[in-house]
Amino acid sequence: MKGYLFTALWGILVWLFATLFFRFFGEHVLFSPVTNEFVISIFLLLVVTSVLLLGITYVYLKFDQTNNAPLRFGVIGTIIGLSLDTFSLSYHHLVFPNLDDSQVIAFTAWMSFAYALYLFIPLMFNRKMGLSR
Repeated sequence: MKGYLFTALWGILVWLFATLFFRFFGEHVLFSPVTNEFVISIFLLLVVTSVLLLGITYVYLKFDQTNNAPLRFGVIGTIIGLSLDTFSLSYHHLVFPNLDDSQVIAFTAWMSFAYALYLFIPLMFNRKMGLSR
């Protein structure tokens, strides 16, 4: 149970970092889905998200070297993040006061793919660790 609490804390920190980023910078990086800027910004956001998740997973694994630690990180982080985002999206006018409705849709599109990365990247770490043992 102690390991899950540690992992949950990391999940909360990842969610908080992403949420705060979009709270303060979302209006500058999110565009309406019907524009050309949307495709470019989502692509760039996902590239940066991938790099950050690679780094965060790597750092997490320095602290947790148990079997299947990357999988635990990805699954628990995704569960926590999606649960918290249920509320942040439900109350988006309070959490993201500077975003209009189309930007909230753009955020949701980014978020959906980001959680897929949150599952995929730790899975790749787990596979690599399994091959190296």
